[in-house]
Amino acid sequence: MEWETVIGLEVHVQLSTNTKIFSGASTRFGAAPNTQACGIDLGMPGTLPVFNENALRKAVSFGLAIDANIGQHSAFDRKNYFYPDLPKGYQITQMDHPIVGKGQVEIMMDDGTTKLVGVTRAHLEEDAGKSLHEDFHGMTGIDLNRAGTPLLEIVSEPDIRSAKEAVAYLKKIHSIVTYIGVSDGNMAEGSMRCDANVSIRPKGQKEFGMRCEIKNVNSFRFVERAINHEVERQIALIEDGGTVVQETRLYDAELDETRSMRSKEVANDYRYFPEPDLLPVEIDDSYIEAVRSELPELPDAKKARFQSEYGLSEYDAAVLASTQDMAYFFEAVASKSQEPKLSANWVMVELAAVLNKSNTPISESPVSAENLGQLIVRITDNTISSKMAKAVFEGMVEDGSDPDTIIEKKGLKQVSDTSAIEAMIDEVIANNPGQVEQYRGGKDKLFGFFVGQVMKASKGQANPGVVNDLLKKKL
Repeated sequence: MEWETVIGLEVHVQLSTNTKIFSGASTRFGAAPNTQACGIDLGMPGTLPVFNENALRKAVSFGLAIDANIGQHSAFDRKNYFYPDLPKGYQITQMDHPIVGKGQVEIMMDDGTTKLVGVTRAHLEEDAGKSLHEDFHGMTGIDLNRAGTPLLEIVSEPDIRSAKEAVAYLKKIHSIVTYIGVSDGNMAEGSMRCDANVSIRPKGQKEFGMRCEIKNVNSFRFVERAINHEVERQIALIEDGGTVVQETRLYDAELDETRSMRSKEVANDYRYFPEPDLLPVEIDDSYIEAVRSELPELPDAKKARFQSEYGLSEYDAAVLASTQDMAYFFEAVASKSQEPKLSANWVMVELAAVLNKSNTPISESPVSAENLGQLIVRITDNTISSKMAKAVFEGMVEDGSDPDTIIEKKGLKQVSDTSAIEAMIDEVIANNPGQVEQYRGGKDKLFGFFVGQVMKASKGQANPGVVNDLLKKKL
């Protein structure tokens, strides 16, 4: 039987506020355990939450960025459950009246195809603390620094049909939240986490199959692997005569498998009810427009501009506009070189290879945008050839020098003097009479041999264009 995968993602984005969503405690990452949790975060009797308006502003920014409905009336609810890292015994979240309603994002796949994925809602909530198991020898430690950190939970429609689409969607959400500055998106620090709801159904069937939720996956690579494993597990289970049960599962990256954590709760299990200590939030059109006016150029708009302004392909424009840092770097290179297409190629190929090899973000590139732009200038003004440029680029990566210094130091300047090249060509022709006779007799492929001989005589420094033109005339 042919199976179709159905995926919906719940992405938890930590909002980059200085203080927590309902208290004045710091949200700074990396502090010693339990040093950034005040009485409100600890659920102490008599404490009352106070809503952080900056969290609201960032949530509205995200909603506007995905062209979503903004809830001008939103309200908080209590989600009741017991867990050691949740001191109050409930989480403050939003149930029936979220701040962000329906929206959509466009994703692009590696083959250049695009797809719209619906966003059901995005609501504000507080994070729980963290349970620590590694260092306590059979016991569990509780760190409440994270308790009360503001989260925006972004819930997608079940529009995603493969693990690769899921990764593309997750990357697009990451791109949007970092572009507009509502989160640093640092998955290693837990600033962005993902729950994947995965089910399968026979191809052509309209009804959804039973879904399982894979909790707290914190990297693009692990999301893809976790979903692929879960799909294979569900198919094997059904084809062997079993049934999928609704449950929450954990992805184990070391074993590359998902395993059951607990049976899946439903809304009734949480006994949601309105949060009595917080008033509903009312915002008007002027508030929304004020937030809209602060939005930067968004990834899709930047991609469209890169296509129209620089003549880039849709794929290249999408890659270069995927992160704010990448876009800024590319535009700085193009501004210096005045060669946008060549700049795009160098950023996406040569520079990307260096950064990927060392796992370095483009913001920490060993080659500055100014120097890369200057290197491209030296290619276009025929100071060096494209082949020489790669040698110069290697030197720039090694010590951060500017291209002119390396060209001078390594003696890599291209020879474009026609008289000097003519002398080399005359010598090559004189030394290879047999090949000259064969070429003139119709063996055109020998032209490459002559080019190679002249380039060898010039130690690779002759301008290839000049060599080609003069050789054709001489032969």
